Amino acid sequence: DILSIIVSSLDKDASAVLNAPNESSFITNTGLSGTNRLTIGYLVNQEGKIRFPILGDIKVTGMNKSQLTDHLTAQLNDKKLLVQPIVTIRQLNYRVSVLGEVAKPGVFSVPNEKLNLLEALSFADDITYYGKKDNVLLIRENDKGEKTIKRLDLTDSKILTSPYFYLQSNDILYVEPAANRLSREKAAQTLPIIFSILSVIVLGLTNIL
Repeated sequence: DILSIIVSSLDKDASAVLNAPNESSFITNTGLSGTNRLTIGYLVNQEGKIRFPILGDIKVTGMNKSQLTDHLTAQLNDKKLLVQPIVTIRQLNYRVSVLGEVAKPGVFSVPNEKLNLLEALSFADDITYYGKKDNVLLIRENDKGEKTIKRLDLTDSKILTSPYFYLQSNDILYVEPAANRLSREKAAQTLPIIFSILSVIVLGLTNIL
């Protein structure tokens, strides 16, 4: 993850020191347009830590944004670095994957941290005619690497109140093809073989006659 952490207080000069990005904060990222852009933030390393100015290494794995905000605020207060500091945290590399029977499958970066199922599908230009709207797979992985797979029915109004309606970073949506799509593809593969066999039979009968 790449986190944006902004600290503000009445002392602007002291806050500026804490907001200065360190060397490990510069990450090259590829946007949807295919062009490279520079993302400035705090990269969470393999040990689940970030290197924050003055405070040093801080373990962030296992904490949500609210907990990390409280932790940093407490650290700044305890060390008396700022008076009444305000800490604002955002995740910069929030992205989801939309695959399967959609018009434009791909991985989509999201500028904010609140994205629902319908918005994600709109990024992929919606489900195709052959997509199964009543059986969309949501694949979600937690911090321990454990995957959860849920089947969602987008035709049911209850989906709006589902705990899975709003997506999390790195979620994968997979839209399965409908049975008629599979039948058409199977037929398209089988018909040339049938025609070839019929041609051989007709040719054989012609030679006999």
